[in-house]
Amino acid sequence: MKKPLPPWTETLVPPSAPIRDALVIMGKGRRQIALVVDEDNRLVGTVTDGDVRRGILNDIAAERPVSEIMHPAPSTILADMARADQILLMQSKNIHQLPVVDDNRHVVGLVTMGELIEHRTAGKPNMAVLLVGGLGSRLRPLTDDKPKPLISVGGRPVLETIVRQLREHGIHRLVFAVNHMASAIKDHFGTGEAFDVDIRYLEEDKPLGTAGPLGLLGEAPDCPFIVMNGDILTNVDFSSLLSFHASAEAMATVATRTFEIEVPFGVIKNEGHIITDIIEKPVRQFQVNAGIYAFEPEVLQHIPSGVHRDMPDLLSELIKTGDTVSGFPIHEYWIDIGRLEDLNQASGEYGDVFN
Repeated sequence: MKKPLPPWTETLVPPSAPIRDALVIMGKGRRQIALVVDEDNRLVGTVTDGDVRRGILNDIAAERPVSEIMHPAPSTILADMARADQILLMQSKNIHQLPVVDDNRHVVGLVTMGELIEHRTAGKPNMAVLLVGGLGSRLRPLTDDKPKPLISVGGRPVLETIVRQLREHGIHRLVFAVNHMASAIKDHFGTGEAFDVDIRYLEEDKPLGTAGPLGLLGEAPDCPFIVMNGDILTNVDFSSLLSFHASAEAMATVATRTFEIEVPFGVIKNEGHIITDIIEKPVRQFQVNAGIYAFEPEVLQHIPSGVHRDMPDLLSELIKTGDTVSGFPIHEYWIDIGRLEDLNQASGEYGDVFN
């Protein structure tokens, strides 16, 4: 019987492989790294979560080869290096995973900090506010007697999947901003003990928009925190979002995703009355708001209690006052459960993404 290959071999790609293949690899098992090797299995580079995000910002298409975004001189661990030295190396470089190579740079393994120190991310001083007070009008009649966050996808409520994803990234302090059918959500989740998290509730007497509920927090959090719409299914790396936010020294960080629009006509380029080119049905790409944010506690100074405020208004105010607002491009799975067709799509994809 043929011996199964070790899991790290699934991270290997040739330099000519499309970036899309690296994305698939990084989506499996939360490795978030692809090892680029030549035909002799020698390491020629790595592609990480950060490399992909920078590629997105530079408009590099997912069909381009990984060689265009890979890091050509990555740090490595030698196969005979002691475990303590491996930990010290990863800590000194602030790297969570490294390829293991022999003296000829042949890849022989992949180690993660978690595997080395058997560390679980629970207890990190981070919190998340989930906006779960919407009416869910576009999903009627399903939302006539149930709030949208409790609609089932993949055998569990959407909000329960969000809670599980946050918990996996060590975010255990959750705040639910509730309004419509608040009692149903509170009855289902309670204090959060059954879900291994701590939940408290902000109750809106009236709809306060997508930023207004933050004004009900009272005392400012003691750390940067995440805010997220409660109808989004995603496997985005929340830990990477918080790390990116910190490194950007931003007041606010907005998760963004690529949205493509195909122009259904031939687009004319011209100089005056002279046509210089005709581009048939071009595809335009835009970075759009994904409904996930990271904020510094000081942002609450911009949000009066009990006042309606939407996120675009808050972010525009921060920009005008000179605060840094950064964009965090996400390449992971993301879907907004806003319409029946979105719900059906998410139901069909759930098993492949979250199980």
